[in-house]
Amino acid sequence: MKNRKTAICIIIISVIFVALIAFSGCTGKQAATSTAQAKKNITDMAGRNIEITSHPSKVATIGSVPMINSLIFGMGEGDKIVNALPSSFSPARWKYQTIFAPTMVGKPQLQNANRDPNIEELLKVSPDVVFTMDKGNIEVMEKAGLPVVFLSWREPEDVKKVMQLLGDIFDKPEKAKEYIQYFDDTLKRVQTAVAGIPAEEKPKVLYCSAKTLTQPHLIVEWWTDAAGGISVTNNGRTTESVEFSIEQMLKWDPDILILSEPKDVDIINKDERFSKVKAVVNKKVYVAPVGAHTWANRTIEQPLTILWAAKTFYPEQFKDLDIEKEMKDFYSRFFGYQLSGQEAREIISGTL
Repeated sequence: MKNRKTAICIIIISVIFVALIAFSGCTGKQAATSTAQAKKNITDMAGRNIEITSHPSKVATIGSVPMINSLIFGMGEGDKIVNALPSSFSPARWKYQTIFAPTMVGKPQLQNANRDPNIEELLKVSPDVVFTMDKGNIEVMEKAGLPVVFLSWREPEDVKKVMQLLGDIFDKPEKAKEYIQYFDDTLKRVQTAVAGIPAEEKPKVLYCSAKTLTQPHLIVEWWTDAAGGISVTNNGRTTESVEFSIEQMLKWDPDILILSEPKDVDIINKDERFSKVKAVVNKKVYVAPVGAHTWANRTIEQPLTILWAAKTFYPEQFKDLDIEKEMKDFYSRFFGYQLSGQEAREIISGTL
């Protein structure tokens, strides 16, 4: 009888134990499912209200991929990017994209040659959120059921709004605040240093593509002025790019010439018509640095652009500015990457 009671007790305890394990497992699954499915609403820069995953672990970038990637790097979230650079972007020139985010290597390309999204590939990777700066591509991705966030950068300081939005999306509002403070402090630091320079002593600067004879980006007017220079193309224009002739370039006769690509240097050196430009005569021809993106264009690295430009325009006044140190601090703070001295010099050279 005693043995029978003991056996019954063991059976009851076993049943309770199994039930507890089952309940625990069920509760764990429910919690995991709840976390995975947690959603939040955000308003993007087109004023659209979008529901996205609260903690996105997979993000896709469509359109201006290197530039959008640079913004995500700045949040320290480069490892979340699920796509490679499009084939139109040279791996050699854009090598720091995969240095800053090595997990991009081997990932699929998610857009076609015309920069339209490849819906089939996007659906395969099933991103938690897709970032784009091309409004025309939003509808087709939305119809496919993809959560699309539009980012806009038209005015010079729109990058701060972009970072605030990314801070909300990645649950990193403090990181966004840190970047905005750094941006403002760097801008103030340089502008204070150049504030007393008379207009007639400021260098005339031309940033351009020698191949196409264009000044390709409106933001150049902003950072040239912020660094204490006078952009010769700054005539109050609102267009993104401006074309000019060699004759016009000779009339401008810039003191400093900044080229968009290293191959432009050969064009300048081989074409006799450029030889009379003051910047060429005085050997003040430079190539814009290239890190996550070309510094002269729209990039998260804009504060570094201003520091580099100020030191380039006024080498004596900024002789104590250690640009390599500034770079190492920036990439460590915002990208989580420890830049070497050699890498810093390669980025500054613009020779990629």
